[in-house]
Amino acid sequence: MSGLDWYSLVRKLMFTMSGETSHELGLDMLGAAERLSLLSRMAPKIPDCPVEVMGIKYPNPVGLAAGLDKNGDYIDAFACLGFGSIEIGTITPRPQPGNPKPRLFRIPEKQAIINRMGFNNKGVDHLVEQVKKAKFKGVLGINIGKNFDTPVDKAVDDYLICMDKVYQYATYITVNISSPNTPGLRDLQFGDTLDELLAPIKARQLELAETFGYKPVLVKIAPDMDDDNVALVAETLIKNNIDGVIATNTTLSREGVEGQKFASEAGGLSGAPLEESATETVEALVKALAGKLPVVGVGGILDGEGAVDKIDAGAQLIQIYSGFIYRGPELIRECVDAIAAQMATDK
Repeated sequence: MSGLDWYSLVRKLMFTMSGETSHELGLDMLGAAERLSLLSRMAPKIPDCPVEVMGIKYPNPVGLAAGLDKNGDYIDAFACLGFGSIEIGTITPRPQPGNPKPRLFRIPEKQAIINRMGFNNKGVDHLVEQVKKAKFKGVLGINIGKNFDTPVDKAVDDYLICMDKVYQYATYITVNISSPNTPGLRDLQFGDTLDELLAPIKARQLELAETFGYKPVLVKIAPDMDDDNVALVAETLIKNNIDGVIATNTTLSREGVEGQKFASEAGGLSGAPLEESATETVEALVKALAGKLPVVGVGGILDGEGAVDKIDAGAQLIQIYSGFIYRGPELIRECVDAIAAQMATDK
């Protein structure tokens, strides 16, 4: 059975269940298939398309975005699917349950998802143990955040706790300041607040690098900013010598899902309706950064054309999440093929 055929059958089963139930069962099935050595045989063959960004060599530019494997429980399973990188998290210093259920809603008619998970995770110590157990030796990003009850003016303490614990095990670290589901978190994206957060994170990165080698630090931003605010964020990232930026997280907008069931649910919207605004944010960010640091493009990538659009906008890498839910492993190959073809044309 081809990768497309088996995933289509699994998705039909999953979509008969609630969003979070199917999410958890799907991960368990992936993990079981990997342990039984079935997954690598079922997954599509991903062509080589090597790229080097931030001094890291990626086998291909298509990564798994944070949020799907929050705790690092399924690293080896996702590795079997051919991702060029895997980003786990968002993780917080202490375990936390996240927001009350239900908190994950699919809108299949629009290939969209709304979630208000709220950084539900088992805590940074659990994630570290899972990373240590994993066989995966590829590019591993670890996405860090703050606990929901940590005041915004103390947020840097949480980021530093996580950074201290994950640094030696990560290929790179992502600072998540853009989830709409943790109160006050997005306030960290602006002005002096962002500067005051990033300066100590950069200092700690340099301290840890003396022992464990230099690991890039990226910042993940929201799509809900105008070009002026994007430019201000870019200025602060450059000032603090941040290594890269991921654009974007989910959006608070409901454009593209108006009138749909669940459209009025609180949370961040991802999937196809996010594609245009995420790409526009990438473009604005690339312009503001003027080549000083790389951009990872995320948001609404449902096919190879969408992947190339992010690259054309100036992203050097892409990540997928909601598109993977709707399309499965075949999307990885389609995106790699499309980007490789674009790269060949550009030469």
